[in-house]
Amino acid sequence: MSSTAVGRDHRADDPMTETVTEAKIRVQGVGKTFATRSGDTLALDDVSLEIGEGQFCSIVGPSGCGKTTLLRMLADLETPSTGSAELGAARPGKPAQSLVFQGDSVFPWMTVWDNAAYGLRMRGAPEAEVREVVGHYLGKTSLSKFAKAYPHELSGGMRQRVSVARAFANDPDVLLMDEPFSALDEQNKAILQDELLRIWDETRKTVLFITHSVDEAVTLSDRVVVMTARPGRVKVDIDIPLPRPRQRLELRAMPEYGELVYRIWSALQDEVLHTAELQQKEAR
Repeated sequence: MSSTAVGRDHRADDPMTETVTEAKIRVQGVGKTFATRSGDTLALDDVSLEIGEGQFCSIVGPSGCGKTTLLRMLADLETPSTGSAELGAARPGKPAQSLVFQGDSVFPWMTVWDNAAYGLRMRGAPEAEVREVVGHYLGKTSLSKFAKAYPHELSGGMRQRVSVARAFANDPDVLLMDEPFSALDEQNKAILQDELLRIWDETRKTVLFITHSVDEAVTLSDRVVVMTARPGRVKVDIDIPLPRPRQRLELRAMPEYGELVYRIWSALQDEVLHTAELQQKEAR
């Protein structure tokens, strides 16, 4: 099967790269330099990226390429050294973004219900709306029976479901997800990926998803952006034209799926090897 039939590769210097209209995420010429004991370190260099409303876009890249730094800029937790990283205007009365971190980010002193309701209550939503929305997303994440439980009574996978339910219940324009499933075992990761796919099909939120897993990126995304080794730059932007709604097992039986995984890994492997070489030099 030709590459055109499966998806197009858009390279950073390709004048034919398509421009996304009505971008909900716009990154223009972003650079980031960190001061370290050994001198300044350039983490990101001239990164430009646009993500349209309702798109699910994943970023993959080797460790240290600036993936999380870029996401933190969009969450206003980091400031670019050069360029700009912005979200589109939020709907009146709605948050611009919600952030789901790697690992546990739930409040240990709150029940599952109160964790999921936190964003809505902070915005002063009527309690009737809180009950309806929180009940809906606890149902979607299979947490309804655990509404009165506290995080210490839950497994790691269930606590991460609480984080996902809270993020969607807050009804943001953009969902920023930083390797949210990386600490989970494969079984829990698969369950949460399927749940995320179902919720996204319903809501069509704009999502920027950071992951090290090529398999996860292809399973979830409309686009996968591959970053270079440090300093991070956009190496290639690959469309994922697999049909939706998606089921993980059905996807793996499709030849297009395997071809996409191969293409992304082919773009990524040299960057991973280069990062390992850099780490060896820095350790000497």
